[in-house]
Amino acid sequence: MADRVTIGSRGSKLAMTQSRQVAELLRQFHPGLVVEIVEIKTTGDRNLGASLSELGGKGAFTKELEDALLLRQCDIAVHSLKDLPTTLPDGLRILCTPAREDTRDVLLCRTDSAFHGALPFVGQAAIVGTSSLRRRALLANLRPDLHAIEFRGNVDTRLNKLRDGKADACILAAAGLKRLALLDEVEMRVAEFKAHWLDWPPAPGQGALGIEGRTGDVATTRLLAPLHDAATFAATAAERAFLNELGAGCQAPVGALAVCPEGSGIRLEGVVLSRDGSARVHGNVSGDISDPQACGRVLAQRLIREGADMHLK
Repeated sequence: MADRVTIGSRGSKLAMTQSRQVAELLRQFHPGLVVEIVEIKTTGDRNLGASLSELGGKGAFTKELEDALLLRQCDIAVHSLKDLPTTLPDGLRILCTPAREDTRDVLLCRTDSAFHGALPFVGQAAIVGTSSLRRRALLANLRPDLHAIEFRGNVDTRLNKLRDGKADACILAAAGLKRLALLDEVEMRVAEFKAHWLDWPPAPGQGALGIEGRTGDVATTRLLAPLHDAATFAATAAERAFLNELGAGCQAPVGALAVCPEGSGIRLEGVVLSRDGSARVHGNVSGDISDPQACGRVLAQRLIREGADMHLK
């Protein structure tokens, strides 16, 4: 078994925090193991002013990490799984999925509006910051009066934009806020902003980490084995198969969440929206945990028959 592991990581605070958490778990399970983290700049990190569509999708945050893996400059790369494309380069695969964090989105508001309705904490015609097409479409579907604007950057950058008044509210993933220890779940606050859970489908893979490595790297796979969570792997495999079968990619207005409530079964819910939020196709399917990808494919094909593909063009 290997006595040294090098982790490739983006340089953002969240990415480094996630990589350090994986490094610490590896050291706990393998005393004496030397774990090094190397920072790798991605296209997305170098062009924070550009939109994700201009950068070619979320692969802009993974390509350089995957190149480093293939060049053996690192042994593993730690990703937020929702940012990892469903098709990986030849020679690479997901070696491990640790136990999943919170899958929900969180709405952060500058003030607590008294407006009542869908998203009751956001006032009429408020400006909401988000870089996600899924979140934009869901917002438009629930509250057509809201104005969604592009909010790119790491968590601190987005919070500073909200603080500076560039929006009335913004939406972030609960998992990132929790990993950075920013979310006070007692008072439901993030810094000075009031936080509210959003009860809608998350991005496929949201809340989970995907540890990517080289196909055939048996030694590293064995080191990662104690970190692997089978239920998380099955759930996210179903969600990613759903996204892949739709041919939608990471940038599409698609949400999915799978759970494994009985241990041997899996239940997947998925939604596809038009970009303007005016149309929505959703459904759910159950299957066996031994073949989670089948659940994803079955649900995607069902929603395509119901017209979902018209919203992905």
